[in-house]
Order: sequence, then structure tokens, then C-alpha cells
Amino acid sequence: MSLLNKLVMIFVVAAMTVGIYGCKKEGPAERAGKKIDKAIEDAKKRVDDATK
Repeated sequence: MSLLNKLVMIFVVAAMTVGIYGCKKEGPAERAGKKIDKAIEDAKKRVDDATK
């Protein structure tokens, strides 16, 4: 295995590790987004119920 192949492999493994770690933590913006999504879904449901 050449030096370039080893460096590429190390970079790929490091990038995947960082990506996986970054996906586990939920930040405040993501929590706020989920709350907004839930509020919109609830509002849609109420409008649908009111128009029946």
C-alpha cells in the first residue's frame, strides 16, 4: 500500500468518525426546528378537524 493510499484511508476514516459523532448530538437549533415542525403538524390537524 502506497503512502498516498494510506493517507487517503486515514482521511476517510477520520471524516466518517467526525460525521458519526456530529450526528449524535442535537443542538438547540435542531430542537427548535423539531418544535416548530410539531406545532405546524398540530395546526394542520386542527384545521382539518375544524373543516370537516
